[in-house]
Amino acid sequence: MSLFPESFISPEVATQLAPEYILRSLKASDYHHNVLNVLKDLTTVGDISEAKFIEQCEFMHSRQGEYFMIVIEKISTGNVVAVGTLLVERKFIHECGLVGHIEDIAVAKSEQGKSLGKKIIAALDFIGQKSGCYKNILDCSPYNEQFYVKCGYSNVGFEMTKRF
Repeated sequence: MSLFPESFISPEVATQLAPEYILRSLKASDYHHNVLNVLKDLTTVGDISEAKFIEQCEFMHSRQGEYFMIVIEKISTGNVVAVGTLLVERKFIHECGLVGHIEDIAVAKSEQGKSLGKKIIAALDFIGQKSGCYKNILDCSPYNEQFYVKCGYSNVGFEMTKRF
């Protein structure tokens, strides 16, 4: 089960990654292919059972057009080595426009420095455009700002957080 149709995969990014890597949608079977460990390189993940992982994938699949989680799989190992998510928000402003929210960009430590993060961002930008978003936005730490500038993003404000 893929989260979204293959037509949302950027042909340009997929071609740039071939033949060493595959760009694709997250699948429920990725529980066994390192995806949670890649996310652990980003932040706290917690203890997620296979059943909970599959339940989350099924929920995201049921909300097609809203959740786009992509992965880069290393062909030689079959493992996920990079991941990113685009959430599409429906607005009233801009004539009921759509905004893409980029989240959870992570690259396995063993694969960092190979521009896979840039490829994930480019692939999510493609999805945002194909979905009809008038913009994609993201939050990041000051430490990561220059990476996102290299991906074509600009700092337009501050992130505010209230944790519960």
